[in-house]
Amino acid sequence: MYKCIIVDDEPHAIEGLRKYIEHVPELEIVRTFTDPVKALREIPAADDVDLIMLDVDMPGITGIELARELRQKTDKLIFTTAHSKYGYEAFEVDADAFLLKPYQLSKFISTINKLFPKDEAELDGITDKDDFIFIKTKEETHKLIKVYFRDIIAVESKMNYVQVHTANRSILTYMTLSEISKKLLAYPGFMQFQRSFVISQDHIDYIEGNSIVMLNGIKISVGDYYKKYFNEFVDSKLLKARRRSS
Repeated sequence: MYKCIIVDDEPHAIEGLRKYIEHVPELEIVRTFTDPVKALREIPAADDVDLIMLDVDMPGITGIELARELRQKTDKLIFTTAHSKYGYEAFEVDADAFLLKPYQLSKFISTINKLFPKDEAELDGITDKDDFIFIKTKEETHKLIKVYFRDIIAVESKMNYVQVHTANRSILTYMTLSEISKKLLAYPGFMQFQRSFVISQDHIDYIEGNSIVMLNGIKISVGDYYKKYFNEFVDSKLLKARRRSS
């Protein structure tokens, strides 16, 4: 278990990180601070940790200044900020990663995986191997079904089970969405815009308002928490005409 401290003057940003860290069971939040000055007073006297996540723009003392004082207290250091201009300063204080807000869960998991690599997959019922996974079915627990990432359209939460929708079958397995999403969101092309679904952008048929319709007909309403990321995704993929002025 890796111990983590979060310092951010915005409580909603800390809450967002809490939700992200729920998808990374090897991370444990031991302290959070909304006051960077308080963090400067208390962290030096505390035990060393494995990871400190710092916002950059904070009142009283910036994340860069705070990092200079706390760098020896942590193995890994990640800056989170809405401003890319701090990249060079982050490099100067030996930061391990720089997350530009807003960032998706997949980006966060990918960053954590790079900083704390695993020797082997730890998910029960899933074996890590190149471009596919093995999934246990609910009905036949001794049977493992090989599923390629490229064939997965969506994964749907069903209480303590998940339904894996592929191009040619649907598989029900005993696992939570949080457990399987740790695997999927680290693989390119998978995204989450609703609490109950992880989807593959390769299998989106069309978007209508705040709804996503997949190639197999599944319709997913974008959750309020995910709308900002959804709008950014659509904007990044939207083909726009460059009109000439008359």
